[in-house]
Amino acid sequence: MLENNEAVVKDDVIISCDNLVKIYKTDEIEVVALQGLDLEVKKGELMAIVGNSGSGKSTLLNMLGGLDKPSAGSLYIDGRNLLKFNENDYIDYKRNVVGFVWQNNARNLVPYLTALQNVEMPMLLKGAKEKRERATYLLKKVGLEKRMNSRLDQMSGGEQQRVAIAIALANKPKILLADEPTGSVDSKTSAAILDIFKELNKSEGITIVIVTHDVKLAKHIDRVVAIRDGRTSSEIIRKRSYAEDLNELENAGNVPQGQQDEEEEIVQEELAVLDRSGRVQLPKEYLDALGIKGGSKVKVELGEEKDRIVVFKSD
Repeated sequence: MLENNEAVVKDDVIISCDNLVKIYKTDEIEVVALQGLDLEVKKGELMAIVGNSGSGKSTLLNMLGGLDKPSAGSLYIDGRNLLKFNENDYIDYKRNVVGFVWQNNARNLVPYLTALQNVEMPMLLKGAKEKRERATYLLKKVGLEKRMNSRLDQMSGGEQQRVAIAIALANKPKILLADEPTGSVDSKTSAAILDIFKELNKSEGITIVIVTHDVKLAKHIDRVVAIRDGRTSSEIIRKRSYAEDLNELENAGNVPQGQQDEEEEIVQEELAVLDRSGRVQLPKEYLDALGIKGGSKVKVELGEEKDRIVVFKSD
């Protein structure tokens, strides 16, 4: 919503994307990576973004991280209008507002430094005081209190990713962005990293946005937004929080894996997202089942009870 050419952002919202567009141009080709994407993330929320390759999720993450500029639309983060940013604004934003955890550890870590020295580096560049105390605190938070003086070649992939998380938090950002943070680790380590995100979200009050292909990881997050063809297509909402599920399982004792999977399906609900122009993306599997292709014409009717909209395949 715009008022006097400025977006009106709710007080409890830290990320607001309204009709966001990103176009990449070369001399011979124009690619629309985002085409009218809408998204809101509340302060202190932990949520995930999923989508196939080419869906636009990486483009969105780069814009949220201040690594790329929107072409059109509205993008407000922590009350700041990123479409009006100059280079100095972006430097300040990346230094103070947002932290980034990359899938490739080489982008986060300096290999010849110890874990402690790596976490101190962003604070050193900023000129922050009490660097050693802050770095020690963060490494303890991610479970590496016994590995502080270890170099990266002495650590496992999962331990290196924990160091990367601590580095991203060094300058006390309000938002933590994680790009496929479990993409290069096994399922056990993946679960441990998610637990770290949940604990940091709870204890530090930091907003966390995770981009992931890991379906199992997404199942254990209370809100998951799916992106398709540059727009938000659906949201998967847990009818009860993952914390409530864990408490129930602990009270009931060990539950067989098959039964756990069945319960998981029950507590999740996928909702299609209606954008501000009234457009909705129908699930691809539904279109495939009816033999409907993109660009086809369909019949749309209001149900008899006026409580549903029905889509029919056109003859």
